Amino acid sequence: MTISIILVELLKKMYLIGYDIGSSSIKAALVDGNSNKALAIVTSPSDHELGMDAPQLGWAEQDPAIWWEHICIATKQLLKKTSIAPDDIKAIGIAYQMHGLVLIDKDHQVVRPSIIWCDSRAVSIGEETYEKLGSSFCLGHLLNSPGNFTASKLRWVLENEPQLFDKASHFMLPGDYLAMKMTGKVKSTISGLSEGTLWDFKNNKVSEKLLDHLGISNSMAPDLTPTFGLQGQLHEKAAKQMGLSIGTPVTYRAGDQPNNALSLGVIDDGEIAATGGTSGVVYGVKNKPIADKQARINSFAHVNYTQENPMTGALLCINAAGILYRWVRLLIGAENLSYSAMEERASSSEIGSDGVVVLPFGNGAERMLGNRDIGAGIEGLQLNRHSKSHLIRASLEGIAFSFVYGMKVLEELGIPIQKMRVGSDNLFQSEIFSSTISNLMNTQIELVENTGAVGAARAAGYGIGHFANLKEAVSSDKVIKRFTPSPRSNLGEAYDKWKHTLNNKINIHDESK
Repeated sequence: MTISIILVELLKKMYLIGYDIGSSSIKAALVDGNSNKALAIVTSPSDHELGMDAPQLGWAEQDPAIWWEHICIATKQLLKKTSIAPDDIKAIGIAYQMHGLVLIDKDHQVVRPSIIWCDSRAVSIGEETYEKLGSSFCLGHLLNSPGNFTASKLRWVLENEPQLFDKASHFMLPGDYLAMKMTGKVKSTISGLSEGTLWDFKNNKVSEKLLDHLGISNSMAPDLTPTFGLQGQLHEKAAKQMGLSIGTPVTYRAGDQPNNALSLGVIDDGEIAATGGTSGVVYGVKNKPIADKQARINSFAHVNYTQENPMTGALLCINAAGILYRWVRLLIGAENLSYSAMEERASSSEIGSDGVVVLPFGNGAERMLGNRDIGAGIEGLQLNRHSKSHLIRASLEGIAFSFVYGMKVLEELGIPIQKMRVGSDNLFQSEIFSSTISNLMNTQIELVENTGAVGAARAAGYGIGHFANLKEAVSSDKVIKRFTPSPRSNLGEAYDKWKHTLNNKINIHDESK
């Protein structure tokens, strides 16, 4: 058989799997590497959302074993749905919920449940660290205050659970743990370590100064692996549990928000991505390190970061976005009401929801509010006047207003938002939500037919050299809808009222300290 015939045969069987490990579910996608089209996408669990444990107020934990269980379930569902043979899967990519802490012992067993992204217990540790190490070091070397990120959570375990901490051999991010389950290798990436405020950008290594201050041995840090490239291969036990072939390479991992940006083709300077899932995120890419002195916005190494080309992602996060909308859905007894039906009900109310104001927080400390945990709130409700439709619209508008509030901070930092690319599987499907942001920010929003799991699969294809470059890997998705700004004066009035309500809430909170 000639080389050309062999290549043709190989190209006939080029399939890629990508995972998006969220806090509510695991999504998995199977992509045909030749057409670059998704053949199937599954969600596990499909009939409910993964739970979060909250042993105390402001805490949020998950058992990493649950993530692994649903990865295995989702993989087998993909293979069954597509009838693709395991041997034809050529690469695996992983996107994962950011900022979490997983501790493992020398036998690679989990020491305690993962402290996940929206857990607020370590805020005071991060603030004290920022004060003692100084803003010059933290912003210059880490690009952030340690805040409520992985490094601070690690110190919390040392202080409060020393017996468990003593059992730990390595700290990891959620995606690192899942890659370890697949390959047996304890590794992380520059992008991943930066999201935990563990990477020293000036010295190009794990921050020894930060770890020394926290009392953490440098030996607990995972070894480095590239974001794209061979990170390991499926060992026998993992392959059997997943239903895949031994030796299948893992060639990509990244946090969910950098991965979401990549999935939407946002990899160059000035490009903007956003998502409205459980949390809400706006993510802007700059070709240089950027830091916010007030720590409202956080910056991390983007997926294509190198020392020579320091592409940096500036991330605005609103902890409570979709989770607030889901809560309202349950509150009004509309579990069986589709989101499109909720949109229809909301549309029966006018802009401004007849004075009802919803503050969409209450899911942990909000970074853009100075790491305050002010809780959610409903203001202006008149019991003899307002209906479910007012509350639904006020919730959509409140989440959208929180996006606008944060996006104006991004603009203060020199990141203009003229166009945003967003996925098609979250809050941005809502006409009310998207048009509110588009009109207030005077920006075009492009709704792209994509998901993070599909992006992770394509990135895995780039990681094995199947695609010539990242743009080729991720630029094939069509824009299915555009929201173009058409400013309305009453929308500005509604936003100003919402902002005034928020400012009053923040001042009350501050006075109670």
